[in-house]
Amino acid sequence: MELWERDYLDLEVPAFLRFRADRSGEFQFGAVRGWIDYRVTDRDGAKAVEFSWEGESEGDALCGRGWASLERGRLVGRLFIHNGDDSSFVAERMRRGPGVRRRRLGGA
Repeated sequence: MELWERDYLDLEVPAFLRFRADRSGEFQFGAVRGWIDYRVTDRDGAKAVEFSWEGESEGDALCGRGWASLERGRLVGRLFIHNGDDSSFVAERMRRGPGVRRRRLGGA
């Protein structure tokens, strides 16, 4: 992620982003944890997901939106915190199970 250092990203758990087949998902980086509601769409001629999310950071409620698309085997996107920061991200696949896609968040 362009705004936060690796040490912060993995502060509580290894940073991750997960999309489930039922159009839900979750993510965590640093002290920020969110639950995702996504839709598959086209973005610049390529398949992508656009999502809204709600969550928390250190007990404070947060919400926002984001998008992501596959580029050269990596998930590339942007996460927005409502009335706050936004950051690009790059996520690489960690493992794949039935109906679960989990990607490790990393630097842009």
